[in-house]
Amino acid sequence: MTATDPAPTALSQGWCALSLLHGKIESHIERALQSGHGLSARGYSLLDVLSRQHNGLGGHLQMKQVADAVVLSQSATTRLVSRLEDRGLLTRYLCDTDRRGIYTDVTDAGLTLLAQARPTNDAALRAALDEAARNPELAPLVTAVEELKVPA
Repeated sequence: MTATDPAPTALSQGWCALSLLHGKIESHIERALQSGHGLSARGYSLLDVLSRQHNGLGGHLQMKQVADAVVLSQSATTRLVSRLEDRGLLTRYLCDTDRRGIYTDVTDAGLTLLAQARPTNDAALRAALDEAARNPELAPLVTAVEELKVPA
């Protein structure tokens, strides 16, 4: 096979299938969260990541860590934080030990919305995976996702 050969490699076919699965899942979750809670999938992810912070050493995430966790650029993460802060779901404040650092915490309203949205997110994920499992190209990936053990 040469670089100009139009036949896709197994690696590129696998990547295309994974990308397709991701897109289908994200689209399904996005619609469910938007219609049920007025929350984007990225907003849900941001609330979820920030809700797991804790006080004490290493307890708060830097904005770069948050951006990496929700797979957005730092500027897009900052804009998303601002939108959620405007809705009263997040709050920002300066770090006590480093005045350049800004912490972002989920408010009680944000935690309430996250708790309400979690079952919607989980149901939409399950429905998207069930639908994808009926596609022979995607079924092995669905199985891999379902069997994945992620360290806590």
